[in-house]
Amino acid sequence: MEIYMKKITVLKSDIRFISYAAVGGYEERRGPLGEKFDFSDPTDRFGQDTWELAESEMGKVALNTALTKMKLSHSDIDLLVAGDLQNQCVASSIGLSGFGIPFVGVYGACSTCTESLMTLSAFMESSEALKIGAALTTSHNSAAERQFRMPIEYGGQRARSAQWTSTAAGAFILGRRSGIDSPWSEKPKISAFMPGKIVDGATADGSNMGGAMAFAAAESILDYFSESEERPRDYDYIVTGDLGQVGSDILKDILREKLPGAENIHTDCGLLLYDREIQDAHSGASGCGTSASVLASHFLPLLESKKINKILFLSTGALMSPQSLLQGQNIFGIAPIIKLTSPD
Repeated sequence: MEIYMKKITVLKSDIRFISYAAVGGYEERRGPLGEKFDFSDPTDRFGQDTWELAESEMGKVALNTALTKMKLSHSDIDLLVAGDLQNQCVASSIGLSGFGIPFVGVYGACSTCTESLMTLSAFMESSEALKIGAALTTSHNSAAERQFRMPIEYGGQRARSAQWTSTAAGAFILGRRSGIDSPWSEKPKISAFMPGKIVDGATADGSNMGGAMAFAAAESILDYFSESEERPRDYDYIVTGDLGQVGSDILKDILREKLPGAENIHTDCGLLLYDREIQDAHSGASGCGTSASVLASHFLPLLESKKINKILFLSTGALMSPQSLLQGQNIFGIAPIIKLTSPD
């Protein structure tokens, strides 16, 4: 890997998104991107008896769908990197246990999608033996509510700053292009990545995760442009994971002051997944499946069709636990970045 400046890694290998799939539940199907999802289950159960097992099955469906699109099998995958919101990432380990693929589990809260793609591309860059890899990220509304807050049956009231955890999964198959005539030449690619820093979100309010994560997103964006020779005008979009309305407003205020013009190309997956006028999403979507499913259903198709050419994609994560919130600790945020470009 070639590391330039201080923080940004530029990939020498030509690593492409050779396939991808988005899977969701009832609310995701009702949203503006619902028709672009590969599969949706209106019951949110995916044939399982518990919400936790439903998340595991949803991830399995997403990965199998992405493999089927390129007529690939489990045995074609050299490495699988996955994560979710359940304790110890059990949704991923249970759902993928039967695949027989070398596995790396990651956890970055809602930044897990970018973290998994960054980790997988780094592995593939460093080893010629890894030619095809897979990344998977899932979240489930009912499983997350039971773990982090109260079961949905409790009927607790949500603050207006709160967000709706998505029941969604995004699966991605990465492959190294071997030459100009490679069948993967017309696929979008990961050109560079930059790990995020842990940033104090200055709040202990679990109903305002978007506001807490906004500072980490701002830090990453400012770091990226200060370290690179690029400018915001070089990009079609700067895409954050799930800041929602509250966090997006904070981020835009910071960018307006410190990197003028960047706020004009910012968009947030948490504001794209649901229609806040007709769906009870409050500030928008959250959960690591949000950025994963929006990337797979919306931004990668735009890049592959060359309707857009280049985006900075940074899933945003709130690094907290139910215990840390009960103990009054501030929510810390993180926002790793990947640079995605359209086919040459």
